[in-house]
Amino acid sequence: MRSLYLIPARGGSKGIPGKNIKPFLDKPLICHAIDQAREAGADDCDICVSTDSDGIRRVVEEYGLKVPFLRPAELATDTAGTYGVILHALEWYRERGREYDAVVLLQTTSPLRCAADIREAVALWRPGIDMVVSVCEASANPYYNIFEADADGNLHISKGDGRFTRRQDAPKVWEYNGAVYVMAVPSLLRMPYSQFPVRKPYVMPADRSVDLDTPADWLRAEQQALARQ
Repeated sequence: MRSLYLIPARGGSKGIPGKNIKPFLDKPLICHAIDQAREAGADDCDICVSTDSDGIRRVVEEYGLKVPFLRPAELATDTAGTYGVILHALEWYRERGREYDAVVLLQTTSPLRCAADIREAVALWRPGIDMVVSVCEASANPYYNIFEADADGNLHISKGDGRFTRRQDAPKVWEYNGAVYVMAVPSLLRMPYSQFPVRKPYVMPADRSVDLDTPADWLRAEQQALARQ
């Protein structure tokens, strides 16, 4: 299986301004994703940083990885989705004679992900699976402590009949942690990955599942990374 390791890195960021090149511990945040892809076994020619930013491109190339293109402006807005970014990258490589079986999407905002997480998620993928996606156990459970309001505004349990009185008795539920997505290219060419019918989980622990969205997330992730050293 030939995989494209895709690292999306838009220049604009509202929650954490300039986050992709902001130093996280000892190096720019995006460089952690590059190192993780390399340590997972990816060749540099199969690692693609998709960015609209000359500043991000400069940092990445100073780190030793060639940025093959700058993505078009319409794929760099606040409302542009990752799916379009993936299709653009695949088309760019296809036009140059390079075909891939899978895309391994690595978001920069998961710096506590490790190379083993990537390798193990990739190893779970096989033909017939649309996507292997990293998850962690959800912090809330629709069988136990998530509620919906009915037409009268009264709360009722979101899922099931409300018979679970202890969280540990309820079925486990999972949430995407944003760290690793391994997606079949034929599936991507047919539909957005949010619509994939066959999705297999790669379970990661909570302490590696921090997704950087706010300055508080950043501080917590740095503290956790320092504790692991």
